[in-house]
Amino acid sequence: MNKTELINAIAAEAGLTKAAAAKALAATTNAIAGALKAGDKVAILGFGTFAPAARPARTGKNPRTGEVVNIPAKTVAKFKPGSELAL
Repeated sequence: MNKTELINAIAAEAGLTKAAAAKALAATTNAIAGALKAGDKVAILGFGTFAPAARPARTGKNPRTGEVVNIPAKTVAKFKPGSELAL
């Protein structure tokens, strides 16, 4: 499912226009991203939890040249599915 299909599904399920569903999706993703950037975790009961996680610096290798490359530390988003989302 891509973003357009998700917007169509939200519009059909909630009885919204596609424009309103697109705004709702954008607001939701922006709120989650903002909370993660601030270092907070976002828990949606039954769906799952988004949390920032620190990834340490490490060395990697360029597969084409074999050159050793330093990969800097960064913070990434992690998602842990909730009980209702488990397949």
